[in-house]
Amino acid sequence: MSKRTFASVWDALEDSPGEAANLRARADLMLALRELVERKEWTAAEAARHCGVAEPTINDLLCGRISKSSLDALANMAAVVGLRVPLN
Repeated sequence: MSKRTFASVWDALEDSPGEAANLRARADLMLALRELVERKEWTAAEAARHCGVAEPTINDLLCGRISKSSLDALANMAAVVGLRVPLN
């Protein structure tokens, strides 16, 4: 069995660099949104209203369910609340 090394956990999880970059960007946006919700001390209902999404979507975000949110949806939520998240 050969040992493989990866530049990041995202590279290890995904089959292509593009898929890994998408996953990394979604994780960065989710973390930024969750930090904003915590900093503002919003309830899930308040966060949903501010982000323009349904409360279950916010619950998925707050619980770290990365597979539940697309990059577009997360970028839209971030834009609505005025977040600018640099993508590496």
